Amino acid sequence: MNETARLAHLPISIFAVVMGLSGLSLAWQKTAGVLGTPAFIWQSLLALTITCFVLFAASYLVKSLRYFSFAKAEFNHPIKLSFFPTISISALLIATALKDIAPDIGAVIWLIGAFAHLGLTIIVLNLWIHQEHFQIQHINPAWFIPIVGNVLLPIAGVGYGQLTLSWVGFSVGVFFWPLLLSIVFYRVFFHQPLPDRLLPTLFIMIAPPAIGFVAWTALTGELTPFGRMLYFVGLFFTALMIVQAPRFARLPFFLSVWAYSFPMAAITIATFVYYELTAASWALFLSLMLLVMMSLLILWLVILTSKAAKQGRICVPE
Repeated sequence: MNETARLAHLPISIFAVVMGLSGLSLAWQKTAGVLGTPAFIWQSLLALTITCFVLFAASYLVKSLRYFSFAKAEFNHPIKLSFFPTISISALLIATALKDIAPDIGAVIWLIGAFAHLGLTIIVLNLWIHQEHFQIQHINPAWFIPIVGNVLLPIAGVGYGQLTLSWVGFSVGVFFWPLLLSIVFYRVFFHQPLPDRLLPTLFIMIAPPAIGFVAWTALTGELTPFGRMLYFVGLFFTALMIVQAPRFARLPFFLSVWAYSFPMAAITIATFVYYELTAASWALFLSLMLLVMMSLLILWLVILTSKAAKQGRICVPE
């Protein structure tokens, strides 16, 4: 398949790679703030993240212009639709990392990402409400991305002085999280199991409570009972996923394996925040263990993805 044909099949889910690299950058940035690890680690990771984001965004823009029908088909797809907001989430995550080194640029990127994500939330919800072809088997944890992804807003929004918009995002995300979670559990409990390609999306269940905890502490400035509940729910989902590691390890490579990355980064960051607020020694030990696991996991994903790209298994018809 020539390069032109490959561009037509560039998947919107490629931005999950940016989310994973962003999470890795933010986790090491948090480690630098808590333990004083060298800043060049997270700054180098952030530079790689921004490079990937610009490259993927430019490529997908060209695809949308030259192969509009392919992009439109993804947008109308009951599963792929949920990955379009990974673009705005990637912008929000990059803006969060930039807050310490380029706050003026970060503030602009954050505003663009926040309004884009809220706009996509309305668009996606409107499509869900008035759809005519979605079935229960289409739902999977990736459906959290467009709606529950709004809980990300306060993490950097508070520091950028956007308190009201941060509360808007958090409120929308936290309201819809249990609603969608109930539907996801209904689907996996009482219908056919998720296909192998979508099994990695189960890890996404870690992200809402983990990120919700970090966002809630940013909004309140303290460790509250609600915050503790969010953190330990996130930790429970992490344990639930880890005990299934042998099942995930047997899966063939799909680009969806990047669904492992950001949720693991989210619970790592949340554990560092919990340690900051409590000084609990177990939280420090756990955060370091999660940091190592998450870093090795993303390194493994990079190797797998690079190997698949060299073998021509990415950007091909499904």
